[in-house]
Amino acid sequence: MAQVPEILIKQSHLLPEPDPPGEQPAGKEAPREVSAIRAFLLSRGNSALADRGFHWLMVLCALSIFGIVVLIAFELVIRSQLAWNKFGLDFFYKSFVDTYSKQPLYWDPVNGHFSALPFLYGTLVSSFLALLLAVPLAIGVAVFLTEMCPRWLRAPLAFITELLAAIPSVIYGLWAVFVLVPLLREHVNPWLISGFGWTGFFGDDNPTGLGFIAAGVILAIMILPIISSLTREVMTAVPQSQREAVLALGATRWEMIRVGVLRNARIGIVGAVILGLGRALGETMAVTMVIGNSAEIHRSLLANGSTMASVIANEFAEASSDLHLSALMELGLALFIVTIIVNAFAQLLVWAVTRGAPAPVH
Repeated sequence: MAQVPEILIKQSHLLPEPDPPGEQPAGKEAPREVSAIRAFLLSRGNSALADRGFHWLMVLCALSIFGIVVLIAFELVIRSQLAWNKFGLDFFYKSFVDTYSKQPLYWDPVNGHFSALPFLYGTLVSSFLALLLAVPLAIGVAVFLTEMCPRWLRAPLAFITELLAAIPSVIYGLWAVFVLVPLLREHVNPWLISGFGWTGFFGDDNPTGLGFIAAGVILAIMILPIISSLTREVMTAVPQSQREAVLALGATRWEMIRVGVLRNARIGIVGAVILGLGRALGETMAVTMVIGNSAEIHRSLLANGSTMASVIANEFAEASSDLHLSALMELGLALFIVTIIVNAFAQLLVWAVTRGAPAPVH
């Protein structure tokens, strides 16, 4: 144990001594003894100013987060006023008619015609495909890690799963361009066309391999670690007594997982899925490299398309008119609002399951 500084010993005679017991004046409380350490701290000055400064510094750091969000929203609203005043709500669902071909026209910067409909369609389709592929795989990984994985394999497999979230999106895009797109073009797309072309969702109108399918697959890989990690967290929050009770009733392991774990964690799993959806909606670079970037609406999932994030990345630096730039800013505002709502809803669902849960024991 550290020794008391010599200065404390020297100053000990300066401390007030309490009155002997039974000799205190009426109405006077006995003074409390001041420890040597407290006396040493008091001798160094009053720390109230430092405490107050630290408090307000932390408050400022917390408020800065809200300030950043407000400033971003304010800038998007101001910059999108021109497009909003000209198109109004028609910007999100109305198309124009080409004078010469009489075909629907959605995005024509030359003539000043702008509609977000194809980008909304592309964003929803690619995100839906990503969830369709990622959710079953992510839940399967979470169930294996939580309930079935050997202890020696659990930490490495969890680390590798979470490592996928740390890979930059441009790396995913490069991998998709050189590996995924050729694989889809030469093997998967021909099989889909021959086997399911009659549905109309897999028309043979894009031999390049780019399109909604490629975007959906790469997005599924990118959101898998998010959904898996959060699903594992909410499954761990389910009390162990639930598992033991189901097993005591004679249930098998699968029945225990399905009834005792997944059913109790379903709200949190839905929140994890929605949080993954928020990531898919806002992903930019990887999707831009594989979706084909066409401002059209096609029924076929093999056709080229575009998303709100990809069109902003492609055209923002080349916007030649104020209206074009304002239309892109309005797209950004819509994407910003949708992403905040989706993420807030997902966090609320996850909190509804994990609140009050004990820390997991590994």
